[in-house]
Amino acid sequence: MRLLRSDTSLTWGELDLPVMGMDSDWHGSVLNPPLCYAIATDSSNLWFVATRQASATCRPDAEPGSFTERLWEYDVAELFLADPASGAYLEFNLAPNGAWWAAKFTAPRVRAGEQPHFQSTVASHWSDVSDGVWCAALRVPLDFLEKEIRFGIETTANATAILNSPHQTFHSAHKLTGTNPDFHQPSSFVRFSTILP
Repeated sequence: MRLLRSDTSLTWGELDLPVMGMDSDWHGSVLNPPLCYAIATDSSNLWFVATRQASATCRPDAEPGSFTERLWEYDVAELFLADPASGAYLEFNLAPNGAWWAAKFTAPRVRAGEQPHFQSTVASHWSDVSDGVWCAALRVPLDFLEKEIRFGIETTANATAILNSPHQTFHSAHKLTGTNPDFHQPSSFVRFSTILP
């Protein structure tokens, strides 16, 4: 999984990042058009950007840019970041309209009893989704990630997506195990390979 490191501050509306693509689903069927995503850091933030040249179905009660649970019941891109030493990991959900959600887990599917203050820390950005193409991003401060999961060279990650609602398809950047889709497999997440601009 590639992580772009930028020496200059990144700004929504001026992002020019190399993207990676998810072009098949959990069972190997082709996803056309693919979902493209990028993960990048500058001196202060981690950015997770997702885009697709296709229409999307967002959760009806998810206001653009709002913190909303259960986004995974509709189209969503997801980023998982884990601390292999402790087993803790963060899940970030990003809807095409910029609605987002996040949680901290202490083990697979076990939410931490005390959750971080995501809403005062994380910001989302988005473009108009009405024209059949969407692009959205999350911006997460690095010091927050360092505090919660000791973000650094040992961090492991995976990017995933749920698309084509209501006939949902499930996609993972890194191959995961099992017959049924299950993205909560931190032991199978991979380290970043860092690239420079």
